[in-house]
Amino acid sequence: MLRYSIVLEWDEEAKAFGVSVPSLPGCYSQGDTIEEAVSNAREAIEGHIAALIEMGQDVPPDTEAQVIRIDVPSPAEHQAA
Repeated sequence: MLRYSIVLEWDEEAKAFGVSVPSLPGCYSQGDTIEEAVSNAREAIEGHIAALIEMGQDVPPDTEAQVIRIDVPSPAEHQAA
């Protein structure tokens, strides 16, 4: 059994949760709810891995992605500077 970290982000324009898989570049999915997004991500990961195997490429391990929030100046702060 493999385990991969996924990143969920709300996409206001699509009105859905976007999912990316940092350890599998190009592996993306989405869903209207968190549960649907996670389920769709699982399917996307399985398909991505199957494609890698079919192309004779190595399946990369998970990199245990971490999310760190950082502060940057807002647009108003940039204009005031």
